[in-house]
Amino acid sequence: QTSRRRLRGADGEAVKLSRRNFLQAVAATPLASVRLAVPTQTDVRIHDVRHSYEDYVYRAPYKFGGRVVDRVTILNVHCRVTTRNGKSARGFGSMTMGNMWAFPSKTLSYDQTLDAMKALAERITRITNDCTETGHPLDLNHVLEPEYLKAAVEVSAARRLGEPIPKLCTLLVASPFDAAMHDAFGKVHGRNVYATYGPDLLPGDLSRYLGPAFRGARIDRALLPKAQPRIPLFHSVGGLDPLEQKDVEKPLGDGLPETLPQWIAFNGLVRIKIKLSGEDLKWDVARTLAIDRVAAEAQATRGVKDWSYCLDFNERCPNVEYVLECLRQVRAGSPGGFQRILYVEQPTARDLKANRRNVMHEASKLRPVVIDESLTDLESLLMARDMGYNGVALKACKGQSQAMLMAAAARKYKMFVCVQDLTCPGASLIHSVGISAHVPAVAGIEANARQYVPAANEPWAARFPGIFRVRDGYMRTAEIGGPGLGIPDDMLAAIPGRL
Repeated sequence: QTSRRRLRGADGEAVKLSRRNFLQAVAATPLASVRLAVPTQTDVRIHDVRHSYEDYVYRAPYKFGGRVVDRVTILNVHCRVTTRNGKSARGFGSMTMGNMWAFPSKTLSYDQTLDAMKALAERITRITNDCTETGHPLDLNHVLEPEYLKAAVEVSAARRLGEPIPKLCTLLVASPFDAAMHDAFGKVHGRNVYATYGPDLLPGDLSRYLGPAFRGARIDRALLPKAQPRIPLFHSVGGLDPLEQKDVEKPLGDGLPETLPQWIAFNGLVRIKIKLSGEDLKWDVARTLAIDRVAAEAQATRGVKDWSYCLDFNERCPNVEYVLECLRQVRAGSPGGFQRILYVEQPTARDLKANRRNVMHEASKLRPVVIDESLTDLESLLMARDMGYNGVALKACKGQSQAMLMAAAARKYKMFVCVQDLTCPGASLIHSVGISAHVPAVAGIEANARQYVPAANEPWAARFPGIFRVRDGYMRTAEIGGPGLGIPDDMLAAIPGRL
């Protein structure tokens, strides 16, 4: 990787950039200040990276954004890091290969996009193993991400893909590698990940990563000093999910709930995510009102008076007028249901540059409108903000580094914040919960794997019951306060690739 910008040399001294490499670095990291950090003894170097896969079949299909998902491949990553004084630790990261979400395609099949992502994972493993830089994981990711993006271009060309691997997809594939580095860094210093962003381990400010507007800003100041002890759980109602018993065409009979009232009682739900089509206004309004009616009846039975929704169109709405009309009709049909809507998630196309007329100023006056699929860097956040979006969805599947940087940016610009998952099971859900627990004013956390792929959660449930056995609508976070991302090393013995 001869073109890679040096962060620090092997002897710990800053290495000068050639003009060519400097310009390459600036071009690869728009809005980022290319400034070398002062080396410290706490910095780490990556020494070994390995990855492996797990495959699961969904208990029931999940429909969102006009797509139906019935299986998942999980990418697991192990790595080892060493400090400048020779102390070593292992780290682990995990993420679902959500190709239907991150790499939607009208010309490529599910298997083609998944295989391309696996090829990219192979390249990312080699690139990360070849990295000779030392630094905090944020520094390492700042150097490595441009190389990962180049690798995606090369994989797309080598495979002659009709559609290139999108940036969002590259971030997803890279996310467990980034998580493993953060996890190892926390463990080598005996701290939880969220205690590694202070000035003793991360000197300097965020201008290094986000540009001069962030001089003086720090991640630790954008996070809670202590994790929230509990977080509301969002339950997703997919486009195919039965609402009432009469909607159950073929019972699963696996002992888990099959209707919305059953799920509400089973998990004590107080947050519901409503997946809408964005292409059929009549259906979207009717679906929202039906869910509100069914939920109201179930909550009345429980004696619960306070619960909320979010509406997710998965970028399918043609324009803001569609969103406004949907909200108007929902308000007309159920004023109480309308009041229960906390926010609207990514209603229109993810390519903001190509759809600058899809502004959300009027919709965001009614309810916060959150950027999700479009959010891949600070540039996209600022563009979305100019277009009327006033909220951001943080996701572990875009990387721990990005989640922390975007959390700081959202705080600076006083934006609404939520944490979403990608039907994340096991370790990836634990990672998502950690983000939600440490970012201020988070509205709740989505956790769909318990609905669609509970088998992937089974190995984790006994050790982390506060996350995987929810009964009152809230996840508990006390069990993930240990070093790194909070997953003990003995939990990883059965996962292939362990160092």
